[in-house]
Amino acid sequence: MAVTLRQIQAFLAVAELGTFTKAAERLHMAQPALSQLVRELEQALGIRLFDRTTRRVELTEGGREFQGASAKIVHDLDLAIQNANDLAERRRGKITVAAPPLLAAAILPEAIAEMRERFPGVQVAVLDARTDTIVEAVRTNRVDCGLGTFAAIEDGIERIPMARDQLMLFCSPGSRFADADVDWRELQSEPLITLTRDSGIRLLVEVAYETVGIPLVPAYEVAQITTALALVEARLGVAVLPTYARAAAPHRRVLARLLANPAIARDIVLIRPSGRSVSPALATFETVLRRHVRRLTPADID
Repeated sequence: MAVTLRQIQAFLAVAELGTFTKAAERLHMAQPALSQLVRELEQALGIRLFDRTTRRVELTEGGREFQGASAKIVHDLDLAIQNANDLAERRRGKITVAAPPLLAAAILPEAIAEMRERFPGVQVAVLDARTDTIVEAVRTNRVDCGLGTFAAIEDGIERIPMARDQLMLFCSPGSRFADADVDWRELQSEPLITLTRDSGIRLLVEVAYETVGIPLVPAYEVAQITTALALVEARLGVAVLPTYARAAAPHRRVLARLLANPAIARDIVLIRPSGRSVSPALATFETVLRRHVRRLTPADID
């Protein structure tokens, strides 16, 4: 006969209160039913748990030993249930999110601040890293999710679109492009500040230049978006960068203008391991994150 949790609860109640009557009242059950549970437990264990008198029941030596062990089991189970409820209600939990440095700086702080305000028991940790490092960290479960622009085909990875990111022209206030949207063909012979060729953004710029049939001869090639923005501010040229680059230049004298014909966009996505369950805390964070990502879309350009 298998031992049940109900049998253990009945035994512990009798052991604590000293009578079957009070134990039955606490457990909201009839006394005969409670007595039957204790008898079944004694049969399953093969030992006598109580010495019964007319007024009281007392634990046997075996009963005292079993009380200590079974009380810990019930306590641990109650704690596990409470922890699960806390996770479900987002009262606790931990999330680790990975993103490229600029995207992490542009989006994650405000999203994390909102999570802390609404769900103070949920901790959010950040890994700012290169795109290839992020994909591997997600695939190997080192992080719960990654934010960025990733290749469409990645084994073991689930993609959740968050927003569309469009390439934009960044120029100084005195530029001839300062007052209107820009056609790619207008960039012919314009000093262009680009990222190096190991950047996905640079590859998109090359595709656009090839599409409109103009040569791409960079005036400057840099590895970091912040460096490109500094060169633009110094009026050394214009740069084609993602929408979220505006968040890296709140105090710079740099303007962002839409590029058209063609409009080139890509998805900012959240990635996570495929086939893995999503915790309530992570599901909530995804919703918060999507809202903050979409604040950087071109609709709010001034």
